[in-house]
Amino acid sequence: MAAPKRKPGSKTEKIANTRILVVEARFYNDIADALLAGAAKVLDEAKAAWDIVTVPGSLEIAPAIAIAVEAAEKQKKPYDGAVALGCVIQGETFHFDIVAMQSARALLDYSVRTGLPCGNGILTTDNEAQAWARARISEQDKGGDAARATLALIALKRQRAKK
Repeated sequence: MAAPKRKPGSKTEKIANTRILVVEARFYNDIADALLAGAAKVLDEAKAAWDIVTVPGSLEIAPAIAIAVEAAEKQKKPYDGAVALGCVIQGETFHFDIVAMQSARALLDYSVRTGLPCGNGILTTDNEAQAWARARISEQDKGGDAARATLALIALKRQRAKK
């Protein structure tokens, strides 16, 4: 297994007037709590405003982002980016492959199509121990990484818009 290249606690970019949507899948509640803790810490450090939407599983994340973003735009309160948090653990059937691949594909397709920065914090692991190692802030902090990715893409988008 490759070690993460980012060290825990790496610098979080602060971006003024940023509104983030966090969509979390609660299929594995305790792991979802750990992912959310990491993302919340990063978003709070960045002084970003954020809302949370909860869905049952990882396949529902991209549609929930689309629904919430559309509603926010109609209310004239648009989001600058989204953070997707979930966990898919290998089981005995092909269902794992479908959920893992299609949740990532839907999220990426949505982000590219709309230009909304989306950080992917959907874990895809062989077992629960791997999921915990990736979810805990003290270990790999993939929830925090997804929030950092979203903030980095927002910064890039704003920088490019100025040119």
